[in-house]
Parts: sequence; C-alpha cells; structure tokens
Amino acid sequence: MTRHLPVILFLLPLGLAICLPLIGVRRREWCRPLAIGVLAAMVPVSFASLAGVLQNGTIHYDFGGWAAPVGIEWVADGLASIMTVALSLVGLVCITFLSSVLFPYLGSRIVPFYTLVLLLIASLIGMVFAGDLFNLFVFLEVSALCAYALVGLAGGKALVAGFRYLILGTFGASLYLLGVGYLYAETGTLNMADLAQRVPPLVGSKAIAVGVLFMFIGLGIKMALVPLHGWLPDAYTYAPDRVSPMLASLVTKVALYGWIRIMFWVLGAHAVVYRIPVLFLVGVLGALAALVGAFLALSQTEIKRMFAYGGLSHIGLILVGISLGNQTGFVGGVFYLLNDAVMQAGLFFWAGAIIHLYGVRTIEDLGRLQGGAGWMSVALVVIALSMIGIPPTGGFFGKWYIILGAVEAQNYLAIVAVLIATLLTLAYFAKLFERLFRDRSAQQPLPIREIPLAVRIGLGATSVGVIVLGVMSDHIVSFLLKNALPPGL
Repeated sequence: MTRHLPVILFLLPLGLAICLPLIGVRRREWCRPLAIGVLAAMVPVSFASLAGVLQNGTIHYDFGGWAAPVGIEWVADGLASIMTVALSLVGLVCITFLSSVLFPYLGSRIVPFYTLVLLLIASLIGMVFAGDLFNLFVFLEVSALCAYALVGLAGGKALVAGFRYLILGTFGASLYLLGVGYLYAETGTLNMADLAQRVPPLVGSKAIAVGVLFMFIGLGIKMALVPLHGWLPDAYTYAPDRVSPMLASLVTKVALYGWIRIMFWVLGAHAVVYRIPVLFLVGVLGALAALVGAFLALSQTEIKRMFAYGGLSHIGLILVGISLGNQTGFVGGVFYLLNDAVMQAGLFFWAGAIIHLYGVRTIEDLGRLQGGAGWMSVALVVIALSMIGIPPTGGFFGKWYIILGAVEAQNYLAIVAVLIATLLTLAYFAKLFERLFRDRSAQQPLPIREIPLAVRIGLGATSVGVIVLGVMSDHIVSFLLKNALPPGL
C-alpha cells in the first residue's frame, strides 16, 4: 500500500478536478467543501508517504508495468516527500483562505475556478514525483496553463499580466523542451536515474552544455529568476487577491525544485561541484536576484508588488545556498525554500485581506488604518521577522545555514549578498511599518472591520508556521541531512 501513496496523493486532486464539472452542473455549492476536503485528505496521505519513505527507503513507481527507462517512473525520496508535505499543508491553508473570501463573488465561474486550482495542485505534485525530464515538462506546462488562467481571472489589467505570463512562460517551456531534446539526442534516454549514469562521462559535450543551458534558462523564467522575472511582478500584483497566495507560495518554488533535481540528480553532484561551472553561474545569478529583488521591493509603493519583488529576492537566496556545493549550503537552501513557501503565503494573505476588508492597496494608504487591523498587524510582524531573518523564526535559521555553508565554502561574496539582502528587506518592512503604525495624518481613518474566520486561519497558520519551522529547525535540518541530500554531495 505504501508504494501507492504518491499516486494516491496525485489522484486525489486530479480525480476531483475531473468530476467537479459534472458535480457543479447540479450542486455548484458543493465545489468549495469538496475542494477543501480533498486538500485536507492530502495532508495525512503526504505524511504517510513520508513515513513510508523513511521506513522503507525511496519508492520507485512504474506506471503500466513498464519498468524505467522504457516506462514512466515516479520517484518518492526524502526530498520529494518533504516537498509534498509542504505542498499539501500550504495548499490546504491557501484554498481555505481563498474559498471563504472568494466564494460570494465567483458566481457561475466557481466550477472552472476550483477545477483549475485542483489541476494546479495535481500538476505540482506530478512535477515533484516525476522521474523523467519529459514528464517534468508535461506537469510544468499543465501547472503553467492553470496559473495563466487563474491570473487572468480578475479581468482588466490581470488579463494583460496573464497574457505576458503566458508568452514568457511558453518561451521558457520551449527552451526547456529544446534542452531536453539535446540531452535525449546525446544520451538516448529521458529517465533521470538513467541520465545520471550516462551524462557524467559526456559533460564535456557541447550538446550537453547547450541542452543544460536551455533548460536552466527555461526553468529560470518559470521560477522568475532575475533577470528572467519580467512576468512575475504584474502577474502577482494584478492576479485576484485570493489567488496570489497560492501562486506566490507554490508555483515558482516547484520550478526551482525541478532545477535542483536536474543539477544534482541528473548532472550529478560531483560534476556540478568540480567539473562544470553550473554552480558558479547559479550562485552569481542567485546573489544578483537577492540584491536586485530586495532593492526593487524597497522602491515600490503598491503592497502586493513590494511582496512580489521580495519573493524574487528570496528565490535568489535559495539559489545562493544551493550553489555553495556543500551539504550545509544545500540543506540551508532547501530549508529556506520550505520557509519561503509559508512566508509568501502569509504575506499575500495579509495583502489580500487588507484589500478585501479596507480597500488599501498602497503603502501610503496604510496610514488610514491608524495602527488598527488588530492582530492582523501582529501576524504581519511575525512573518516580517522571518522574512528579515530574526530568531526564533524559520527565516533566521534558513539564512543561518546558508551563511554557514558559505563560510565552509569560503565564499565571502555569498555572505555579503545575504547580509545586504537582509538589510534591504529590513528597510522595506521598516518603510511599511512606519506607515502602518506611526502615520496619524489621515483625515478619514478607516473603520475597523471584523476579520473573517478564513483570514484568521490563513494568517494564524502561516505566522505560527514560521515560528514552528524555527523552533523545529534542528530536527528538520537533521532530517534533510540524513534523507534529502543528493548522491555524492
């Protein structure tokens, strides 16, 4: 039974996504509770899958009885299993948040909306478990198509942002597929485990180098790595306020996870650390993204756009950790990735709630709250502490392990990049808090409104989550060191 759990985890949202249009014809009001129920069911299944991997080792699942590399293979190892636990938990909190505040406004679009959300979750699960490069591409594109449609759901400027996302995302997918073609032409296989055996002797091949470069650029666009991030700020700013948390917390993180898989599980840890300059390129671009993203966030006046650029900076920090070429840096990067999924969800919950309850979209308008918004402000402070990197939050320990990895690698430029990005993050949150708590110049303060239960759940879960991640950081890092390291690192 344990070996079937990864497939069950995928089939739960996919099965409901297929059935929902039929159910919605007669019982449209069932869409919301069914979607929440499926995401809730995924949480224990993901934990059971993780427990099965810890007890029995990596699960290799061959579809249709065809063994890899001929057939389609899914691989559930320690890294994939911890990613699906994070996906299930964050996905559940996100769908609870968006369901409650969005439900009254969807009207007849409720069925396609929940169908897209469930397909997005299923495709992200598929990306995490995919054991070959082509199926990674298939799930990457299914998730992207769902994301394009969800961004455009708000209409108006969101349609333009969604169209730009579609154009750039399709270009990125084409480059990734072209890169896959180069690797297949050179090795004759697409299975990652098989490629891991055939690629290392060929790392000097121009076809392999060009293929890897195309895949990196393609996935770089998908993960919004600076300077390939052009689609993200508008997409997250103009996307429906209830959808932004799910996109910001999950979509770019899984694309980043895909690149980590290719670097360390296809090219091989020994090759990327000692033979080809991939980690150097990733480290330089990661440091650039960390600094540019944080600097651009500081210069923004719209709240959601500020958080979007802050997310770009954190993608860079994760890549800095991954690029250090040692176990401490790798684990620090992965731990920060898990933290960032929770932090981005919390920030966009807060931004969506402030817009939904008070109509406040800019930092200047925050002064009209007169320090109000009750414990929503407390939740924002907790998440901001994690974004900046203040103990005992998870953000602090993520940055701590990245810096330890940089010291171990004697990469002092990485340390400087992390510290400057941290100071810039502190600066843009100081700018936001100054307006929120100290500005009393507004002539017409906004009345304080009751906070919906779903908003309380979303903000409470994410603010508690970053603290729990910090308190449990020692155990999580030990787990990652024991179960999620790439072979040979």
